[in-house]
Amino acid sequence: MQKLDKQETLRHSTAHVLAAAVLEMFPEAKFAIGPATENGFYYDFDLPRTLIPEDLDILEEKMKKIVKENHPFRKKNISIKNAADHFKKAKQPYKVQLIKDLKKPARNATHSVAGGGKNKTITVYKSGPFVDLCSGPHLDSTGEINAKAIKLTKISGAYWKGDESEKQLQRIYGVVFNDKKELKKYLHMLKEAEKRDHKKLGKELDLFSIHPEAPGSPFWHPRGMIIWNELEKFGKSLRKNYAYQEIQTPQLAKNTLWKTSGHWQHYKDSMYHFDIDKETYCLKPMDCPFNIKIYQTRQRSYKELPIRYTEIGRVLRKEKSGELNGLLRVNAITQDDAHVFLIENQVESEIKTMLKMVKEYYGVFGLDPQFYLATRPDDYMGDIKTWNKAEKDLVSALKKEKIKYEIKEKDGVFYGPKIDVDMKDALGRRWQMATIQLDFQLPKRFEAEYIDNAGEKKTPVLIHAAIFGAFERFIGVLLEHFGGKLPLWLSPVQVEIIPVSDKFNKYAEKINAELLKNNVRSEINNRAESLGKRISESEKQKIPYMLVVGEKEVKSNSVNIRLRDNKKLSDAKDRAGKQTVMKLDKFVEKVVEEIEKKK
Repeated sequence: MQKLDKQETLRHSTAHVLAAAVLEMFPEAKFAIGPATENGFYYDFDLPRTLIPEDLDILEEKMKKIVKENHPFRKKNISIKNAADHFKKAKQPYKVQLIKDLKKPARNATHSVAGGGKNKTITVYKSGPFVDLCSGPHLDSTGEINAKAIKLTKISGAYWKGDESEKQLQRIYGVVFNDKKELKKYLHMLKEAEKRDHKKLGKELDLFSIHPEAPGSPFWHPRGMIIWNELEKFGKSLRKNYAYQEIQTPQLAKNTLWKTSGHWQHYKDSMYHFDIDKETYCLKPMDCPFNIKIYQTRQRSYKELPIRYTEIGRVLRKEKSGELNGLLRVNAITQDDAHVFLIENQVESEIKTMLKMVKEYYGVFGLDPQFYLATRPDDYMGDIKTWNKAEKDLVSALKKEKIKYEIKEKDGVFYGPKIDVDMKDALGRRWQMATIQLDFQLPKRFEAEYIDNAGEKKTPVLIHAAIFGAFERFIGVLLEHFGGKLPLWLSPVQVEIIPVSDKFNKYAEKINAELLKNNVRSEINNRAESLGKRISESEKQKIPYMLVVGEKEVKSNSVNIRLRDNKKLSDAKDRAGKQTVMKLDKFVEKVVEEIEKKK
């Protein structure tokens, strides 16, 4: 098991304190698992009744009492048989099941085994009356936890082992920090995150909707499609600069294709499939096998490589209903997918180029990329030698691009290691976005070939890459990162013209025509409502520029500018507080430049 850092140790120890508090409140409670998470911890319980929000306050007080009692965390190695006997006697069936599973330990096990055969031992930790099956490490005692920095945040349902056929347990989430100040900062962030929820913004800004008849499949409204199309256009232009060729492949194929690729053996449960005329068909969960089929339509020479295909790939994957989450977790996924066929000695150079693309792409949005190397999983396909070579090439490219990275042990895909790219948003939350996967396996399985400089047939290497990952997820993250206040070039409505009264509608139409002529997305708001209400509506719609026009503006051929965030326009003369007056032609020039440069 990977060693926990100081913060993870604090969170994991606090999860044990939560379990001890639950035991005090419900002596008949059955315990499942309680790991540390990125921001805190959770623990799953089988309880005699359904928890209510008020229970969290009671449990928090019990946790503070346990902290104050300063129980030491005592580690003990005992035989697997003795551990099983102990938890059977304690009437803890989930712990007994975990002990049985030790014969085939899971990759993310929360326990450890030492020795072999009859001498196998297992670690347990005791703090006060609570004993748990756990590999640790823990703090020296509960007293090292700051009681004022603990907060239980929510209750949810969770199936045992994540299996819907198993019993549903109750999961209690919590956070813990070093001091009260850090906790206060985090709770403020949660409130801000609630305001920025992309599902809420999607409804308020009329961007998309999700309906029960099509779970996990967003319905994109006209304004949402503007964002989508702008991102697609930007992504395609970036790919074109790097010599990618655009293709398009079908949605449906016989499962023989997926048997060749290995997806049928490794990914079948996440695929939609059905039988027609004694044949099994699958809706594609990945684009890669289709890209390989295009590559194979004619003989390839080493002089052609690398061949870079790019596709706006629409794929479908089964997600558990409880895991679906607005745009962030969907069944219908649209990827900016790419597959590059190349010679082995071209790999490092190509990976370096892709890393540059990632930095260039995300730099436009002001997002800070964080890089991870995901290594060989337990259920890998192929031989160790090629896996080691693949991981070495990825490490070399990262180092040569002077990119700091962390390791995700055993988190590669079954056909190769990968580089994952996470993004930090405005609230400091991390989102997994881009991925670059190096593959020595699929070309072999499909018998893809090229003719080398000696006239011999060789197998190419394949790189799978998605620079912003899924459109749906990326748009959801952008909405939350910007709080709905998208950059001007992405905003569905870039400028709204608000005439003070109907007398000035003609001038408003003149402004609108000038903006539309310059490909600026503008609208006139001359509804039969007060000026104040119309301005307020535009602000709620988070429109970047609002132009309020009346008699003075008509006479001077100018516009009175209001910004959605109530800031002053730094490059124009101020008038009346936070409003700014600018000549119409200068304003059009300014907006066009801002859009073109994606400021």
